[in-house]
Amino acid sequence: MATYLVTHEVDDVAHWLSSTKRQDVFGPMGITTRAFHDLNGSNRVGLIVEIPDLAAFQEFMQTAEAAAAMQHDGVRPETMLMLAEG
Repeated sequence: MATYLVTHEVDDVAHWLSSTKRQDVFGPMGITTRAFHDLNGSNRVGLIVEIPDLAAFQEFMQTAEAAAAMQHDGVRPETMLMLAEG
């Protein structure tokens, strides 16, 4: 299992934080997340993500289901940055 830091902007931070969509789509893949938000009030948010199979995750992120989940949560995909641990 590898750990990643993912940051991106969202349309509505409160909605993004309260959404269960991440768990709905990532949970069945064995992926866990911890959500963070900017204390200064910007729309920048972050996740610490534990991913057991990076290739499966990357493949999933190219699907219509992933796009719909991001749209539901107001994620701005063009702002996404994923950092690997170490």
